[in-house]
Amino acid sequence: MRKFNTAGPCVEKKHYMVPAESRLPEIPQLVADEAYVVVHAPRQTGKTTTLRALAKKITTEGDIAALHFTCEIGQAAGDDYGAAERMIWRSILRAARGALPEELQPPEAVDSEPGSYLLDNLTLWAEVC
Repeated sequence: MRKFNTAGPCVEKKHYMVPAESRLPEIPQLVADEAYVVVHAPRQTGKTTTLRALAKKITTEGDIAALHFTCEIGQAAGDDYGAAERMIWRSILRAARGALPEELQPPEAVDSEPGSYLLDNLTLWAEVC
């Protein structure tokens, strides 16, 4: 039984919702053009739901691995940038596990100096993809 949701990201099978991809129809072309995209809107307007749906659509339809994840977890590390990078990388791994097929999963992390850990692992992942 579906219901209206006002408490977080919507799940299409559980909640009534406008199709998420229709909210920002220009995003797939911007991604194809390698343009930067910033989504800014008030709380509870569907940003997370829309970005998750767009990432799934882009990954499914093309030759791009798109993933929605958050860097917010790194805030808990304060000024310890090395710890923040590792926390963000773990956030990426968790998001990838639920959203990407096996062949697009991030590889084992390489250990790097603080300040380059995240960049080194994202670079390695891009090369593997």
